[in-house]
Amino acid sequence: MTDIAQAGTFQLGDRRVKRLGYGAMQLAGPGVFGPPRDRAAAIAVLRAAVAAGVDHIDTSDFYGPHVTNQIIREALHPYPDDLVIVTKVGAKRGADASWNPAFSAAELTQAVHDNLRNLGVEALDVVNLRLMFDVHGPAEGPVEAPLTVLADLQRRGLIRRIGLSNATPRQVADGRRIADIVCVQNQYNLAHRGDDAFIDALAASGTAYVPFFPLGGFSPLQSGTLSEVAAGLGATPMQVALAWLLRRSPNILLIPGTSSLGHLRENLAAAELSLPEEAMAALDRIGAA
Repeated sequence: MTDIAQAGTFQLGDRRVKRLGYGAMQLAGPGVFGPPRDRAAAIAVLRAAVAAGVDHIDTSDFYGPHVTNQIIREALHPYPDDLVIVTKVGAKRGADASWNPAFSAAELTQAVHDNLRNLGVEALDVVNLRLMFDVHGPAEGPVEAPLTVLADLQRRGLIRRIGLSNATPRQVADGRRIADIVCVQNQYNLAHRGDDAFIDALAASGTAYVPFFPLGGFSPLQSGTLSEVAAGLGATPMQVALAWLLRRSPNILLIPGTSSLGHLRENLAAAELSLPEEAMAALDRIGAA
């Protein structure tokens, strides 16, 4: 059995979690909308992840909507004491499966209560505010009003910790005037490295960085390089991409998602993958290109 503790741990607010976690997004139906094709398989994946030592699960009530949280509750409730469930608010799904901003005080409050109800908890471990000024990536925009709503819900005991998703360094700095920002969740991987300096700054302040899309945005040439490195190590491209992220900075927490037990085992095995210096040099060149 894979020992994911080999990947180390990092602080998520006042909780310490293993650096290799699990993202529940893919447990919903196609396009993260509607129910999964196989609910029993989704439940099995969640239970296998926790049995393997995963203590950090990322989700949102707008996945489905409501679907992934309801599956998490069915699979894992009552939750292990060491399990940290991180959720997101700030968006909602249209009837056409579109992703739309949901930033008003009423929408954010409703989203928090939806998460509480569907997860079956009295307080949410971590709530990330998903910024929607540009759905394709971080873009400047004011965060004071929505974060003030979340900070008030935190004072009322409904939220324990607050993070930001799809955020810029300026928004994190502005947010810290309102609440303690315990994590940032942005797109980052071997090929998409715009947050390099941001990650280092967050590491210096002890703040967790949670990258999503570990294999997103690769060109064919970059994918070819990754595949060659993986073949040389007897690993899969995803395992190598995850291992590189683990080595990139100690504050990076990973949340690879899958609805397959086989892929879950492959992903978790990245905790034990050692990347030699020549492999690291080849991988680093992907970002430089």
